[in-house]
Amino acid sequence: MDKHAIPRPPPNLNLLRSLDVLLDTRNLTAAAGVLGLTQSTLSRQLAQLRSQFGDPLLVREGQRFLLTERARALRTPLKVLLESLDAVLSEPVFDPAACTRRFAIAGSDYLADHMLPVLVEAIGREAPRAEIAFRLWEPGYYRLLSDEGIDLVATIADTLPDNLHGRAMGKDRPVCAMRAEHPLACQDLALADYLQWPHLRVTGGSDKDSFVDQYLAASGLRRHVRAAVPFFSSALRIAGNDDLLWTLPEHMAITLSRQAPLVWKPLPFYVPDYQYWLLWHARSHHDPVHQWFRRHVFRVLHGFDHGVTQYGMQAAHGSHAPSAIVGKVAGP
Repeated sequence: MDKHAIPRPPPNLNLLRSLDVLLDTRNLTAAAGVLGLTQSTLSRQLAQLRSQFGDPLLVREGQRFLLTERARALRTPLKVLLESLDAVLSEPVFDPAACTRRFAIAGSDYLADHMLPVLVEAIGREAPRAEIAFRLWEPGYYRLLSDEGIDLVATIADTLPDNLHGRAMGKDRPVCAMRAEHPLACQDLALADYLQWPHLRVTGGSDKDSFVDQYLAASGLRRHVRAAVPFFSSALRIAGNDDLLWTLPEHMAITLSRQAPLVWKPLPFYVPDYQYWLLWHARSHHDPVHQWFRRHVFRVLHGFDHGVTQYGMQAAHGSHAPSAIVGKVAGP
């Protein structure tokens, strides 16, 4: 290397588009018009390009410019580079009909049993080649959204953890359910009764009743949980065959009472309402494909007859007032 050579300036990639137009038009006036620049500005850019490439690039001959050999060699790779750059910077175009993406949603088996079939059908109509996977949600296990490929979770949450976005789906209140033949089925539920009888817990999906143990522990009390299962479907069968108390959201008690005779009553102590959310991670927030998917999921969950949103709307009009459900018995 010649130690006396004048070093070239660092490459200015912003000038490559101007170079592309100059090589196409071979005319400063025409190129300036295409680029929306003044001719003097484009002349300065050409001077920088010549310095950057160490080549005159365009050589004047009378009223025209001729391309140097270096400029001729640059034309094809320059266009490929700029097309690639445009592809990187352009807004992605999403075509549901061509989508082959795997979407993963997490929730309880209640969601899987009642709402997932509607969602699969709705997605299939627009994106027949897409795949939908369901995973049982583990309470508070938000790492599934960040590290393990879960796109959405439908869950109960008091506050949204960092880096999560969400849409509120509605509120519900916890109630105490039991089978219609339970000795407490035809009377008001007192705290002493709640503590005396054994309990059933559902551990899968959202955390729906840990607040009970927290409340009781603060008062020096505790309940006896005889059975803990991950699924609402198995819990319903257990509750139908034994005198267990089951704390669960009221909208689920309403739906499950259509499958087995259940009675449910307000809890004998104050508890806050459940707030239901559809949550996703910040890494997916601006993805147009994910936006399309979550709009479909929200629409299905929001409009489902046995979901929390419809329950909240009906409760607002008084159809699920406490007096309407205390001691209510429904057939299978």
